[in-house]
Amino acid sequence: MSQININPSTSEDSEYVREQLIAFNAAHVSEELRHRYEELNFNIKNETGEIVAGVLSTLCWNWLEVDILWVNSEQRHRGYGSQLLLEVERIAREKSCDFVMLNTFSYQAPEFYKKHGYQLITTIENAPTGHSHYYFKKDLTKDKTCEIGQNQEGYNGYH
Repeated sequence: MSQININPSTSEDSEYVREQLIAFNAAHVSEELRHRYEELNFNIKNETGEIVAGVLSTLCWNWLEVDILWVNSEQRHRGYGSQLLLEVERIAREKSCDFVMLNTFSYQAPEFYKKHGYQLITTIENAPTGHSHYYFKKDLTKDKTCEIGQNQEGYNGYH
């Protein structure tokens, strides 16, 4: 067996690997979904223009994934997190997504997501040590009312 050399990747190397996986995935996804990829990021600012809450999410194929939902600890319990979550859900419905998925830790907001209709899919215990990592999903197809949104040109697929 020949020697295998594992090398640290440059940003260009990483982009090449990402593009190869995107091409592979695109061959297995319908043409209708193939170009559906869009980052949907929003924030709420206070009177002085400081960001006090934000959401980073990605529409990919037939779902929307919430990557980060953050509210400044001094600004919590004012409805900012709910408003941001409802906005990305509204857009997901508008663009005919089937579901929204996200993950959170036991010390973050699992009860918040349950309150908003998210169903626990799985839990990884002791991740990080002493805590749990939860994965949630909210089905949007039960009350889906919009037609399929426009395909996004550019980035194809996997994130």
